[in-house]
Amino acid sequence: MGFRPSIRRYCRLASYWTFRFSDTRQLIINTGTTIATFLMVFLIQNTQNRDTRALHAKLDELIVHIVGADNKLVTAEDLSDEQLAKLKTHFKKLGNGESSLSRRQKAKRTKAKAR
Repeated sequence: MGFRPSIRRYCRLASYWTFRFSDTRQLIINTGTTIATFLMVFLIQNTQNRDTRALHAKLDELIVHIVGADNKLVTAEDLSDEQLAKLKTHFKKLGNGESSLSRRQKAKRTKAKAR
């Protein structure tokens, strides 16, 4: 294991010889760190957006090919906030068994049991 000075060490030495621990040196280091942080945030955000788009495409494929699924949900990400809120309430009711479809199914079941 030999001694391998890092790029960081070279930059530190170069900035020391140039600015001699002055305020300018500290300003340059802080600015460089801030720029690197913003670039990393944008890179991570771009990766997450790409991952979300891929996930949406996979879910859209499933929705389209499932028999009985509502194909209007394929474009759900394009809906307005109000429309999404209505959709959420609809599915909440559907999950609680309060939808008209589930009422119709319950009526059919009771008729079938009565026979």
